[in-house]
Amino acid sequence: MYIFDLCKNLHNTMEDLKVQIQGGKIYAPLKDKWLNYKPEEEVRQKYVCRLVNNYGYSLEQMAQELTTTERSGRGTGGARADIVVWANPEDKAQHKRALIVVECKAANITIHKEDYFQGFNYASWMHAKFLVTTNQKETRIFRLKEETIPQSYVDLDEIAEIPNAKQATSDKEIAKLLTQTKSFSRDEFSRLLLKCHNIIRNNDKLSPEAAFDEISKILFIKIRYERSNSESQIFSAERFSTLKKNREDYNAEMGIKNAKPFYQHLFDLTKKEFADDHLFEENEKIEIRENSFEQIVKELEIYNLSTTSDDIKGIAFEQFLGRTFRGELGQFFTPRTIVDFMVTILDPQEGEYVCDPCCGSGGFLIKAFEYVREQIEKDIEQQKSTILKENFNDYENLSDEERQKIDTQISDSFMKLNEELNINNPQGRLKTLSFDCIYGTDANPRMARTAKMNMIMHGDGHGGVHHHDGLLNVNGIFENRFDIILTNPPFGARVSEDLLITEADRFTDKVKIDNYIQRYGTAYEEALKQVNDNIGKSISSLYKIDCGLTEVLFIERCLNLLKPGGRMGIVLPEGVLNNSNLQKVRDFVESKAKILLIVSIPQDVFMASGATVKPSLLFFKKFTEQESIEYNKIKHQATETTDAKYADEIAHIEEKLAKHGSLTKDEKAQVAKMRKELNAKISSKQKELVQELKKQSSPDGDMVSQSELKKQAMLSAEVFFKEDNQKIEAFISNIIAQAPSKQERALLEQRKKEIANLKIQEIKTLVKQEFDYEIPIAEVQKAGISTTGTAIENELIPLVEEFTPYRKQNHLWSKPIKEFRYNIAENGDVFRVRMADNMVAEPETLFYSSKK
Repeated sequence: MYIFDLCKNLHNTMEDLKVQIQGGKIYAPLKDKWLNYKPEEEVRQKYVCRLVNNYGYSLEQMAQELTTTERSGRGTGGARADIVVWANPEDKAQHKRALIVVECKAANITIHKEDYFQGFNYASWMHAKFLVTTNQKETRIFRLKEETIPQSYVDLDEIAEIPNAKQATSDKEIAKLLTQTKSFSRDEFSRLLLKCHNIIRNNDKLSPEAAFDEISKILFIKIRYERSNSESQIFSAERFSTLKKNREDYNAEMGIKNAKPFYQHLFDLTKKEFADDHLFEENEKIEIRENSFEQIVKELEIYNLSTTSDDIKGIAFEQFLGRTFRGELGQFFTPRTIVDFMVTILDPQEGEYVCDPCCGSGGFLIKAFEYVREQIEKDIEQQKSTILKENFNDYENLSDEERQKIDTQISDSFMKLNEELNINNPQGRLKTLSFDCIYGTDANPRMARTAKMNMIMHGDGHGGVHHHDGLLNVNGIFENRFDIILTNPPFGARVSEDLLITEADRFTDKVKIDNYIQRYGTAYEEALKQVNDNIGKSISSLYKIDCGLTEVLFIERCLNLLKPGGRMGIVLPEGVLNNSNLQKVRDFVESKAKILLIVSIPQDVFMASGATVKPSLLFFKKFTEQESIEYNKIKHQATETTDAKYADEIAHIEEKLAKHGSLTKDEKAQVAKMRKELNAKISSKQKELVQELKKQSSPDGDMVSQSELKKQAMLSAEVFFKEDNQKIEAFISNIIAQAPSKQERALLEQRKKEIANLKIQEIKTLVKQEFDYEIPIAEVQKAGISTTGTAIENELIPLVEEFTPYRKQNHLWSKPIKEFRYNIAENGDVFRVRMADNMVAEPETLFYSSKK
């Protein structure tokens, strides 16, 4: 027999009720008999025990598997409840309205209201006040409206808690619980985390950032313990004390001395559990006193972090982050209103790859993950609605047995569809989103770890986040890979020339490299060259934009990371748009991407985070391959046209500037040629004159020497060609005289620069005329957050509502119409069929198997 000890009620003096499993059977105390073991039955009996042990209810005021006999409406007749709880045994005996209806599922995935239609129908019929939905991962509680019978799942409001047995007899206490919505629970959790932070500050005198690290360690100890769902479900102070004593007794019995303190041992187990996520260093330990640890465990014990919804955990954790890091590390936090706006504008879709190379606390990545997860959940909900419609057409005319059979079939189909939402199912759509589609880096180790923790609290997607320089490639973050970039890079800092790529940046883990090549293909091998081929060079030398500003380098980095046609949203200082010194940056961007939208937001938005620069939100779409070809062709033609327009003037200026008071090489060659031709003429004339002089000499006279004759002839020949020689000298003098003066040369150089600038502007004008598109520009005065961080009017919301139809109407980017269909084989296996733009793909590898 296997006995599973459940959560202990500290106020219960009687022996706790336990789940008993033996030989394929499980004991049901509400029926007082053994039933065939099913995972769903185990969940039900565990919750019966929780109702007895934790809430103080008696078995006499509960019942199991009740079915209505009335047919009061479609989907209500024959409705079944797993567990029904009355306010007291007398109400049950008199068949009065139930207080609580519980429906249980075995699927270890996130709860969705539509999965619990039978319990919902029964609770509606019974006019119950509370509906509890539970599985092995989480428990969610909903209130039913008092004045009307709920008509659909949307009529249910999620709340924090059900009453215990004592509260069940008090209308005042019940009314109070019915008002405690999950937003109350979220705020309460956030305040509780802040209270824990203060415990560390007062007891251990740590800085806010260091105190945050310690709370994070305790949170993950708690998550690890409560995920196991063994022994007590809550990591409570009482449970810690019991475990600690058991270990001390064991150490004493085994003669183990100088053992590590038990709370440090728990942290070692947690580090091992999350080793693949690199949340903690191998030699890291808890840096607070054990009594501080115990106080915090006591404060947190009202929450089960494995069953608290991701929405509550995530937003509470994020609120706590904002309070903790406001100030020195405020730059790592982009206000939620900005994050929501930017993600919604870019509208990420399932299957698209998203990256933030400066992810900070992970705000953009979390929102993108939640945004796409909601799409997937809505699609699964729609698939379930279709199943319900198909099966409930003639439901009311069927017998109870036939209706029960349909209910079972529907529950089975829903369970299989839910595998798409199982974060542990390797082929599930949610697992693919979390593991394959979300990537980020941050150069600050604390923030990289915080981003991972933050994402885990929000439901996952943390596996692609790394502590790494965002300007360098790592894991799956490399060029031409992403559909969407969302980022808020650091402002104002500079990447100096002496910041070099070193051996420490080289990735050498052969096993992981092989895994990455298998995962990402040969593109990953090429990506490694960015570091491997540039060891010893400056990081800034990897980029074309000649500017050391960090935000500017990240603009180029983000464009490089995008696929052709990929889109980007980036927070930038307004100076990038209007600073004349950054014109080359703007030109570079316009040569690589289309501007989708520019939004000027008030400086107030970031003041709560410590920023002092007025920001703008810029949205780009990287050129598709066709757009890039078209742009380059237009620019080439514009350049040729402009060059031709100024060609003659430029040639004249160059000719003038080439004259420096001496002959050029070409001119010297020309003079040499002229002299050579003149010398040839003189030589010829000299020969002619020598012959004439010989004839003129008297035969009887004195003989004149041959050399003397040549000399006389040469002098005569030079005199004869004197004018030709003067022409050559005049030619040389004229060239030297044409050299511009210093003042003239300065004017020519100035004109040359003017023409260069004119050409640039005229080329831009011609390109814009031919490559013309509209650039929406908006300025908002209120962006949902004040200088103190409080919520105010948010003009970004109507801007989204205005821009979304505009970008669809103008086809700013293409988005294939995707659809999923599911085929269920006779043996229960489920296959997924994708459709995109009406093209049907082959059925994919099954994501659910009946053999699990």
